[in-house]
Amino acid sequence: MLVEEKNTNVLTEEKTTVMTVIKRDGRKVEYDSNKVILAISSANKDVRGNQKLSRAGIEEVIKEIENKNKTSMHVEEIQDIIERKLMELGKFALAKEYILYRDKHSIIRQVNSTDESIMSLVRNTNKDTMEENSNKNAYLVSTQRDLIAGECSKDLADRIMLPKRIVKAHNDGVLHFHDKDYFIQPMHNCMLVNIKDMLDNGTVMNGKMIESPKSFSVACNVTTQIIAAIASGQYGGQSVDIRHLGKYLRRTYDKIYKKRYAHYIEKGYSKDEAHTRADEDALERRQEDLETGVQMIQYQINTLMTTNGQTPFVTIFMFIDEKDEYKEEVALIIEEILKQRLRGIKNEQGVYITPAFPKLIYVLDENNCLKGGKYDYITKLAIKCSAKRMYPDYISAKIMRQNYEGNVFSPMGCRSFLSPWKNEKGEYVFESRFNQGVVSINLPQIGIIANGNEKKFWRLLDERLELCFDALMCRHNALLGTISDCSPIHWQYGGIARLAKGEKIDEYLNSCFSTISLGYIGIYEMTKLMKGVSHTDPVGEKFALEVMHHLRDTVDRWKKETGLGFALYGTPAESLCYRFARVDKERFGDIEYVTDKGYYTNSYHVDVREKIPAFQKLKFESKFQTISSGGAISYVEIPNMKNNLTALEDLIKFMYDNIQYAEVNTKSDYCHVCGFDGEIIINDNLEWECPNCGNKDHSKLTVTRRTCGYLGENFWNVGKTKEIKARVLHL
Repeated sequence: MLVEEKNTNVLTEEKTTVMTVIKRDGRKVEYDSNKVILAISSANKDVRGNQKLSRAGIEEVIKEIENKNKTSMHVEEIQDIIERKLMELGKFALAKEYILYRDKHSIIRQVNSTDESIMSLVRNTNKDTMEENSNKNAYLVSTQRDLIAGECSKDLADRIMLPKRIVKAHNDGVLHFHDKDYFIQPMHNCMLVNIKDMLDNGTVMNGKMIESPKSFSVACNVTTQIIAAIASGQYGGQSVDIRHLGKYLRRTYDKIYKKRYAHYIEKGYSKDEAHTRADEDALERRQEDLETGVQMIQYQINTLMTTNGQTPFVTIFMFIDEKDEYKEEVALIIEEILKQRLRGIKNEQGVYITPAFPKLIYVLDENNCLKGGKYDYITKLAIKCSAKRMYPDYISAKIMRQNYEGNVFSPMGCRSFLSPWKNEKGEYVFESRFNQGVVSINLPQIGIIANGNEKKFWRLLDERLELCFDALMCRHNALLGTISDCSPIHWQYGGIARLAKGEKIDEYLNSCFSTISLGYIGIYEMTKLMKGVSHTDPVGEKFALEVMHHLRDTVDRWKKETGLGFALYGTPAESLCYRFARVDKERFGDIEYVTDKGYYTNSYHVDVREKIPAFQKLKFESKFQTISSGGAISYVEIPNMKNNLTALEDLIKFMYDNIQYAEVNTKSDYCHVCGFDGEIIINDNLEWECPNCGNKDHSKLTVTRRTCGYLGENFWNVGKTKEIKARVLHL
């Protein structure tokens, strides 16, 4: 019961209610009814007459909160109860003033929060933001500049650009609005660069014309400059099909052959002799140009810094297509890329280590799938490279053709795939297309709330999917009306299009030319919550596949209703695996197999702790890849296989016949203190430590791990570190 303190206007509790309030920043404090009274009293001052709430009315509001008999409540939940109760009491004007009071203080909080997050970045204490991306060195001022701008962007997005219900859903972990730090600018996510058009027809960078290259090494140089420019105008990954460089390797040969042939004829050699000598010279110079060009790609990409303070997130797609006029040159290029990647790149001590970029994807087809094909020797080299450097990853052309109307093409970055789309000529188009953005749904949280009740689960899932749709449309609508001048390399000079200055990009948004992706995370945890078993169990698998089909049916319905390219995307979840788990742990406490781990499982993947043979894991996850056609990749964790390449070859052959897209995870680390070249361990205190000398200094350790689809090399947040430590071997 509430009583008034003598000679004051403050109401206090006669008996303290034992309840914890969860603040917006995750802190837990003791419930204090006086704060509720203060908020209502402040709003009371701005209304007149019967719209003011009496002391008895305030007591009624307090009772409404306390009668919930909860041991903990989120501060937003308390404020929602107050608003509803004021409405119920007919105090509509007061409710309006209370909402304005609430919003005003929300803005003050956000400004203060943003100020502190920015200053903590400068002080190098903002671990959440600093560890969000394992390929960003947040101690560099160039990276800090991007992160600081991102914090301001997130603040403006929350306060001004996004509907409050979307902001609340994001903060509550219902969904994740990806890349809010870039949302206020007209930037899209990932893409397939139209490198063929840019090389063949020229491009423009920084107002300077770059004409079609006359040799392979120049083409490689131009390609890396394009990659850097593209990365600076978007926030997602990009992919380049190396096939388009085959033409330029032939140009090198033709140019040298022509000069040397003329030289030998002039010297009096017969045509046959001149041809033989000119051919030898041209082949030798071609090899030199090949090695120089490939080295340029590797070194340029690993030393370039984009405007967001990091190495470009780029994937090199390596496919020897039998229909390609330049397939022999392409085979030579791929072979050289693999040789140089196998060797590695030198660190500051001059030791060869595993570079994170570019990501390499090698396509398995009938001509190289280790069944007697012409290019099997290149596949054997690729496998040797994977065993030491983790790349390349593998795409099965056979399975991909089954899933994508006979086409073989690269993901946009690490895993985001396009749907087949034809232009006005009826031709399939993949290069130059892009993704508008991603919103991911938290499936484990639905499982927690549903608590085994399937009727409640499906109802909640549909409600939250509609929230995701609204959030995705925010992404789409924010890009509408963008003019091509915002990023000329994308929109005016061939990356995506060749629009005129001032022309809007809307035609590339309002169709299935580009995709909008619904991401998802935690199929394993969701199934464990709803069925009590892993989704590898037959009972769990049935439920998990039902959910996956429902997600796919939903995005297909959105696509049909809007004409936009909605797609189902297995979220990489580098930082999100930790964020969702942390939010749910704060709200629901420790739940075995779910929030107690410190991370959620990536997309549809098998729990990283589950012991399952490699072949079985790939076969199982292939069922989910087919459904998740907007983005999916699977992996197997392997030991050091450098001395057992035959077993690894068997695994790669299995991939070709059974799964569209897969990769192998091994370890490739180096200690700068003692020179240890092996696996740097994670100790019981979640510290990275050299097992040889005990070195724990991040600046003196080179650690490369598979983060999601890309490799990471700047260490990880707590959740991802726990997930990496928990991984078991599959082979």
